[in-house]
Amino acid sequence: MNTPPTATGLYFDGRSARAHPVRLRLGERLEIVGEAVRLDWSLLDLRAAETAPPLARIGHADSPGSVEFEDAAFADALAARCPGLHRREREGGLPRLVLWSLAAGVSVLLTAIYGVPAAADLLAPLVPRTVEARLGAAVETQIVGLLGDPPLCEDPAATAVLDGLVARLSATMSLSPPQVSVRRHSLANALALPGARVIILSDLLGKAKSADEFAGILAHEFGHVSARDPVRSVIRAGGTSFLLSLVLGDLTGSTVLVAVGQAAIAAGYSRDAERAADAASVAAVDRAGGDGRALAAILERITRAEDEKPGGLTGFLRSHPYTAERAATIRATPGKTGEASLLSEADWQTLRAICGAGDGQDGKTK
Repeated sequence: MNTPPTATGLYFDGRSARAHPVRLRLGERLEIVGEAVRLDWSLLDLRAAETAPPLARIGHADSPGSVEFEDAAFADALAARCPGLHRREREGGLPRLVLWSLAAGVSVLLTAIYGVPAAADLLAPLVPRTVEARLGAAVETQIVGLLGDPPLCEDPAATAVLDGLVARLSATMSLSPPQVSVRRHSLANALALPGARVIILSDLLGKAKSADEFAGILAHEFGHVSARDPVRSVIRAGGTSFLLSLVLGDLTGSTVLVAVGQAAIAAGYSRDAERAADAASVAAVDRAGGDGRALAAILERITRAEDEKPGGLTGFLRSHPYTAERAATIRATPGKTGEASLLSEADWQTLRAICGAGDGQDGKTK
């Protein structure tokens, strides 16, 4: 009895670039066996790809996978046993394949553009708070890394002032006080994350000329937290990244998490969500005893400052026309304006010094 021909080679699953060492055995069927591979292909369905000898690449008509080997005797045995091995797709097969690939790509893009945001709107309110809290912790870790691991600012006196301001604003919004942290960074930015987390980058305190301006930005982020916009944004970013990863063949948890972190930094909220957060901020600061319209001034000031930083990360702002529109709407909101402030001058200067000296605490705008 003749011994079935055998050879060693590499198996590729067609979904990643990883090569799996395998042993090939040619009997009534082609057996492909490796540590994590065990396949049994019909000889009638085998197809050979164009390669330069001695390399041979064999695929299956109904599978994306393929095997490669460099055994000429085994290749000859296969050719003798498989009548359709070198069969080519009938005329028009390649154009049809290209058209189907294009259609699949367009379908994925349309789903990412329209389907994922719609799904995010439906799913965000359904995410349990405990799950959101764990998600927020993971996203914060990712964001801190993307920002270069800026240190926390934890001056005790300044932290006490900040905690009091957070409690005061959140009470006016019927919101449990979010977890607010300040990190030393040269960007004037504020980020609302899932799990009621808010990150303040210290240059924002340097740019603010009054406690009410800073409180306006803080309350704006609280407005996003209250509306669960960060969860919605993360679901949208994660879903889009997942779809694109399927197309590009790079489907890993780290890829999705990086995309989510980058989306949180970009704070890609819709204009409606930004307007709603602005309105919530003005109302909250007014109810707390300050001037909610102070938010308009710092929006415009940061926009001018960030325009001088090509490529700077600024998630709080948009283009000039949009900022101008937001500022005009904020200033037109009815309410009392004047000298009232949420913090005394002493407390405000204490808060501005939360990261220590030399961080814009001279009362001037950087």
